Amino acid sequence: MRRRAGRAAIALALALVLALSAPACSRPPVAPDASAADVGWTAHGRTPDEQRYSPLARIDETNVASLGLAWSFDLETRHGVEATPLVIDGVMFVSAPWSVVHALDAKTGRPLWQFDPAVPRATARKACCGIVNRGVAADAGRLFVGTLDGRLVALDAKSGAKRWETQTVDPSQPYTITGAPRVVAGLVVIGNGGAELGVRGYVSAYHVETGELAWRTYTVPGDPAKGFESPALERAAATWSGEWWMMGGGGTAWDAFAWDPELDLLYVGTGNGGPFPIWTRSPGAGGDNLYLSSILALRPKTGELVWHFQTTPGDSWDYTATQHMILADLEIGGRLRKVLMQAPKNGYFWVIDRETGEFISAAPYTTVTWSKGVDAKGRPIVDPALDYREQPKLVHPGPAGGHNWQPMSFHPGTGLVYIPAFDVPMVFTAKPDFRFRPGFENTGLDFRNFIAFDEGQKIEIDAFLLAWDPIAQREVWRVPHVTTNNGGVLSTGGNLVFQGTADGRLVAYRASDGEKLWEAPAGTGVIAAPITYQIDGVQYVSVAAGWGGSFALSGGPAALLAGVWGGGRVLTYALGAHAEPPPKAMPPPPTGHAPKPPASPPSADLLARGSFLYHDHCMACHGPKAISGGTVVDLRDASAETLDRLEAIVLGGEREPLGMPRFDDRLKADEVEAIRVYLLSRNRRTDLRSATTPAN
Repeated sequence: MRRRAGRAAIALALALVLALSAPACSRPPVAPDASAADVGWTAHGRTPDEQRYSPLARIDETNVASLGLAWSFDLETRHGVEATPLVIDGVMFVSAPWSVVHALDAKTGRPLWQFDPAVPRATARKACCGIVNRGVAADAGRLFVGTLDGRLVALDAKSGAKRWETQTVDPSQPYTITGAPRVVAGLVVIGNGGAELGVRGYVSAYHVETGELAWRTYTVPGDPAKGFESPALERAAATWSGEWWMMGGGGTAWDAFAWDPELDLLYVGTGNGGPFPIWTRSPGAGGDNLYLSSILALRPKTGELVWHFQTTPGDSWDYTATQHMILADLEIGGRLRKVLMQAPKNGYFWVIDRETGEFISAAPYTTVTWSKGVDAKGRPIVDPALDYREQPKLVHPGPAGGHNWQPMSFHPGTGLVYIPAFDVPMVFTAKPDFRFRPGFENTGLDFRNFIAFDEGQKIEIDAFLLAWDPIAQREVWRVPHVTTNNGGVLSTGGNLVFQGTADGRLVAYRASDGEKLWEAPAGTGVIAAPITYQIDGVQYVSVAAGWGGSFALSGGPAALLAGVWGGGRVLTYALGAHAEPPPKAMPPPPTGHAPKPPASPPSADLLARGSFLYHDHCMACHGPKAISGGTVVDLRDASAETLDRLEAIVLGGEREPLGMPRFDDRLKADEVEAIRVYLLSRNRRTDLRSATTPAN
């Protein structure tokens, strides 16, 4: 990897100057009650405003260097861990891949109970970005978890026993749930994912006591011939063209929510269109395609739309607005404004009035080339030169965005937002002769140009922790990272910012200027966000760690550069603690016999076909050009036995119990054979690559 050292050095030098003029806090941080024995982390963002700030200050900038590991817990998984734990009455509740929930003693890490919802392993095929789960919600002795296969389950917090369960999606459709539910006004709210496979997005609310559906709000309009569920959807339909409903439309609410109980508004972030290119899903007139890539303000008791703000009208780049939203009161233009802040994928940091949806300001927080700026009404000005329908175009940001699901944090003392940001472009290429296929990958992109690189090449990627002034819309400081897909952020009353890194560390920075004050090895890449809590006067910092997720699956060599693949674990730290960290685990070595070269080199046409089919059906999990990012097996090391049995694995479901789904409804035997030949050409256990000529 080649870091942009010059730009990073300038930014770090500039930070020393800018830190001196960090914006004043609109309201001072709340001092923790010294007499309070226990201070938990009771909701996904700690509070309904989702600031991910804790006033706890027993760990501060003067003593954080003495932080040590208090305890760890093995989550028994080799997949990505994205959950924010909750801590309630001394008990930690944390979810793991396959939607498994663990209850632990928050002082010692001792396991109390475990709940496994027994998600069918074939569901992995529906999950675009891994079998992850981002956390649970809690209310009055109950826990709520959304399962990968679309169920919402209520558990008894003391025993883990199931109280009720409801199916929130049509199981015949490719919906999944990876996000954390929220409890809002006596209802538990949950969204879903699946836009890439062809679904229609919605958010639902259920009564906490019974699981009975209270309301459902769709995020995009359906078939006009069947009528519209609300006047808001009828208005939205005027911004679409063609027969979009035949392709689902997308707009899935797969992650972010926030709640303002005083304004009685629930904020929902919506996702990308399905398929990605607007000319595919909404041909001809195109239009804004409401309510894709938008922030929706709903009445939490009814689901009624009050206002909306669209961050990417007519989205063609997978620029979701499902990223973390933060509510705060800021002094802007001489008056106190109730604002909502978001740094969605499209590269702009948005500040909008959360009472009315009025645009206040926006500025790019990373490299942005798809847009030339934002007009006075907050509408991005699209650069027509980067239209990729006729030829591939390199665009910043790529579909991973400038900021993804990893939560950011707002510190009311510094007035800064801390963003786990990156700069990762992509070559957008429209798929030739695209046709919609229900349940298939339906992005409308040709991913053979997903990332223009091969092994050994230097990759131009920036990743950094960014301190952002939301009032002045400017960078205050940044810390460069080794690679992208680093963890979410926590800020505290001790003038600290905590973030885990993809290269396997948990780090504490001074919140005001970004100086690194402490770090500890995590033994695995950290992508989730830390929390902090206090029990019996002792403050703890904890993170659910585990390398994986979308970047580790499909990032190829860029993901491998992180180099820390160690399985899932919870790591909890306290001042003066000195427990031994769990060891770093490495991917298992290749097994079985190395493949033998073919009798004669395959034709270029067969290799090209195999490459196209592989990137269409296999890349999302096994990586571009068969280069795994470390979460699943690297198919460049496939054994002769695996390649010989590829048809039984792919069409017969031989390894479905292990999480490798079958594709007999997508692929035929001759297509699997073409993929096998392509994988043979990529094999690095022999010299086969020198004996063949891969197309891509």
